[in-house]
Amino acid sequence: MNKQVVMSDYQVWDRTTRWFHWINVLAVIGLIAVGAVILNAKALGVSGEGKILLKTVHVYIGYVFCLNLLWRLAWAFVGNRFARWSAFLPLGAGYTRRLREYIQGSKQGAAPGYLGHNPMARLMVTFLLAVLLTMAVAGIILAGTDVYMPPFGAYFADWVTGGDPEKLANLAPGSEEFVDKALYADMRAFRKPVITIHYYTFFVLLAAVVLHVVAVVVTELRERNGLVSAMFTGRKVFADKPVDIKE
Repeated sequence: MNKQVVMSDYQVWDRTTRWFHWINVLAVIGLIAVGAVILNAKALGVSGEGKILLKTVHVYIGYVFCLNLLWRLAWAFVGNRFARWSAFLPLGAGYTRRLREYIQGSKQGAAPGYLGHNPMARLMVTFLLAVLLTMAVAGIILAGTDVYMPPFGAYFADWVTGGDPEKLANLAPGSEEFVDKALYADMRAFRKPVITIHYYTFFVLLAAVVLHVVAVVVTELRERNGLVSAMFTGRKVFADKPVDIKE
């Protein structure tokens, strides 16, 4: 006779954390899509004006992305215990031990259940945050150098025109007509390492997103704790008592 398994459900992710997650998903998809078109603008036959429009759209999506990310970082100080820094950074007493136990349990097909992020997920989340922050900082700088948009657009516009009021009044993104050639070259030299970081981190982000999705699907299939549905409902289900229930 089969023993019936009793599942218990627990509230984990608060509403703010769930909203952050899905806004971030949509913003990242939008940024990747528009960024890919910008990178291949010549091959796709996009005009100069079209490329400027794409960059402008990219920046506006970037604003949503950055504000959402900043809100999540702030929420890590005041959200519920599963949303806080201590719940997702790979730090704290016993973390290394729990990571070993989780890896060993996974190999044996009996990984310990966690309400919040498991020890492996903490590594992934920390890596993703580092990548997202790198993209955000580089992107905000490039928004100023490419299309002279806030928060640094006025600074870069003043730089390339030498503060000349007439040139500032007529300065247009993508045009070198009303710039001081030497100052513009200096600005572009400053921009070069930033665009390089943004460019290569773009591909790191693509790889990280794929890895994250695969890890979530694999964990869901192995542990069946409602990992995916929890980002909609906020709740996970367990047959056994989660390791971190009293943390």
